[in-house]
Amino acid sequence: MALNKPYGVLCQFTDRTVPPRRTLAEFVAVPHVYPAGRLDFDSEGLLLLTDDGRSAQRLTDPRFKTAKTYLVQVEGEPAPAQLERLRDGIMLNDGPTLPAQARHLQAAPAWLWPRDPPVRHRKSVADAWIELTIHEGRNRQVRRMTAAVGLPTLRLIRTRIGDISLDGLQPGELRSV
Repeated sequence: MALNKPYGVLCQFTDRTVPPRRTLAEFVAVPHVYPAGRLDFDSEGLLLLTDDGRSAQRLTDPRFKTAKTYLVQVEGEPAPAQLERLRDGIMLNDGPTLPAQARHLQAAPAWLWPRDPPVRHRKSVADAWIELTIHEGRNRQVRRMTAAVGLPTLRLIRTRIGDISLDGLQPGELRSV
């Protein structure tokens, strides 16, 4: 199943904090499924849910190098050298990343929904959109990669995992794949 995980939702079905945060249980009533991979609390977009451990492993295990594509709003205007560094791979504190595909987008896609709450905009600092495809899935990897090249992430939306994409799913919507 594919879910468009909204911003501010935990990638699990329960939360023991007080007060509890929003979880997947608010959107998924299908029993015995679990997320194949994670999206941070402050990230949005495609999350796959399955009851098949083998499928989940193929999607998430770095050995299989499943492509994951993200739409990233960054602070600053990406220079060609910054995009090239992303394409070459970045040295992070937990080791080098694999090379990524990175391209600057002229504007946010027309299909993109507004975020609630909106991203804070600063009049003195430009922001831009890039599309980034990686083949790993380390903790907060995209955010760490963009920060390493001087482009802090403001908004992060996963749009594709392998051959499966959001394809018009609105935040909170679920569909079989």
